[in-house]
Amino acid sequence: MALKVQAPAKLNRFLAVLGRRADGFHDLELVTTVLAGVPGLTDLLSGEPAASLSLQISGPAGHGLTADESNLVLRAWRQLERVADRPLPALLKLEKHIPHGAGLGGGSSDAAAALRLGNRLFDLGLEDQALLILASELGSDVPLFLLGGTVLGLDRGERVFPLRPAPLEPILIAHPGLHVSTPAVYRALQEVGYPDPEPLSSLPEGAPPPWRNDLTEAALRVCPPLSAVRDALRASGGEPLLCGSGSCWAARYDSIGRRDAAAESLRSFHRAWRVWTL
Repeated sequence: MALKVQAPAKLNRFLAVLGRRADGFHDLELVTTVLAGVPGLTDLLSGEPAASLSLQISGPAGHGLTADESNLVLRAWRQLERVADRPLPALLKLEKHIPHGAGLGGGSSDAAAALRLGNRLFDLGLEDQALLILASELGSDVPLFLLGGTVLGLDRGERVFPLRPAPLEPILIAHPGLHVSTPAVYRALQEVGYPDPEPLSSLPEGAPPPWRNDLTEAALRVCPPLSAVRDALRASGGEPLLCGSGSCWAARYDSIGRRDAAAESLRSFHRAWRVWTL
């Protein structure tokens, strides 16, 4: 019998770069909300036992993705096989809706979904802590998707802690169809200069985090057309925020009505963009 697991997108509401480490990575502090239940921003991963392991990719955001051993779903599955010390043959089907290279964590979410799915499908009995360790070995963003909700991420982002829920303001997300390389953005930090290392201060219960992303200037250096999206969101009355290393932008508004009017306007004047409301 096939099992199905949802893989939602994420929104980095606060991203501070605190410095470059000796290993070449960067120390970060992030507040991220997993966007569970957002139509059009949730991948679906299903699996059932089979004679051998295989992965099929479909969906509107599946074009150009490869179902080989570099895919995070298969990499996560191989991690489970290593821990179980046996093959876990299955037919996996990934229905992609989250755009690739957009700063929404789609690949990392798919990997987390694979860990949950394989653990259940083969009754491995792995506890949450064991899954979090496997997730941190796969990528910095993968552990937060196992926790869900609003999460504090430290170090490279892989050390995660659940936070009290902080409701989202009226927000839209716009994807201009661009692809931005995350490694290139981090390399560009050295060109544009590192921001002041200002960590997050304590927040009152239920208060939203500051709307901040220290990767913005570096992403604009790597992909200058991103500035047109930022400017359009400002013109619509929103306060824009780059999603991760791009290419999506989020914008928050002071009312649902203004957000919905902005979404309608953006869809009319920028027909090649995809726009979602939260």
